[in-house]
Amino acid sequence: RINRTTSVTEFLFSGFPQFEDGSFLFFIPLFFIYIFIVIGNLIVFFAVRMDTRLHNPMYNFISIFSFLEIWYTTATIPKMLTNLISKQRTISLIGCLLQMYFFHSLGNSEGILLTTMAIDRYVAICNPLRYPTIMTPRLCAQLSAGSCIFGFLVLLPEIAWISTLPFCGPNQIHQIFCDFEPVLRLACTDTSMILVEDVVHAVAIIFSVLVIAISYMRIITVILRIPSGEGRRKAFSTCAAHLGVFLMFYGSVSLMYLRFSATFPPILDTAIALMFAVLAPFFNPIIYSLRNKDMKIAIKKLLCSQKMPTSAS
Repeated sequence: RINRTTSVTEFLFSGFPQFEDGSFLFFIPLFFIYIFIVIGNLIVFFAVRMDTRLHNPMYNFISIFSFLEIWYTTATIPKMLTNLISKQRTISLIGCLLQMYFFHSLGNSEGILLTTMAIDRYVAICNPLRYPTIMTPRLCAQLSAGSCIFGFLVLLPEIAWISTLPFCGPNQIHQIFCDFEPVLRLACTDTSMILVEDVVHAVAIIFSVLVIAISYMRIITVILRIPSGEGRRKAFSTCAAHLGVFLMFYGSVSLMYLRFSATFPPILDTAIALMFAVLAPFFNPIIYSLRNKDMKIAIKKLLCSQKMPTSAS
């Protein structure tokens, strides 16, 4: 029987193995992956900002997405690393709410930005003559700022509601970071609201996926009509990186949040969480730098400009 007079002030993570069970072997690769994510996305961000040839809407959205990725991973990975080498794998209630807020707010902002990027590519390829007048620098800035502002505001009511719930029973979170469903299951209240949460998240995810999918289907249709093979290849290469990031981001998010009452084994839950919280951000700078000739030139120029003063001295 649950004692409703006691109040839980901290949660215990159970998604990772104990230190004695070899979790230090997970710490080393995760640490280097995190360093790579931060440095890789910083390079992409500054390469775009410092190369005037890349000052256009597409690369502006890419740079902002890379900047968001740094904070998206910082919301969870440092705490994961601490838990891997600590016997006390705990987080305070306030810390848990803040982690959920920032992780999902940044994720929401990225999702909206990916949708914006798909629409941008749709206008650029399907309506190229009007693209400069439609996607003006002002509209680009408004869309970028709007993605971030809306991403952070839309989650405030949900987090505020969760903060009012009583937590008085078990405090073990069966996940590697604080997430809605594992935390709500620990609340000493009616858990039917979990289904409502699932439906709200599902509608948001499906709507974004539909907008992006329709945009890219239309883009592919237009590209296939381009008479020259060189033109088709150039158009496809422009969209390939966006499509790759979209598939990785929404593919892993859909596995995590479009399953409703279906339950997975704990090891699979952890693997899916790692996929969208760690692996997708890890591959994003690789995809954007390797699949894009202009980006490779800008990164090379950025890195060489940093080395020049050193060599001169």
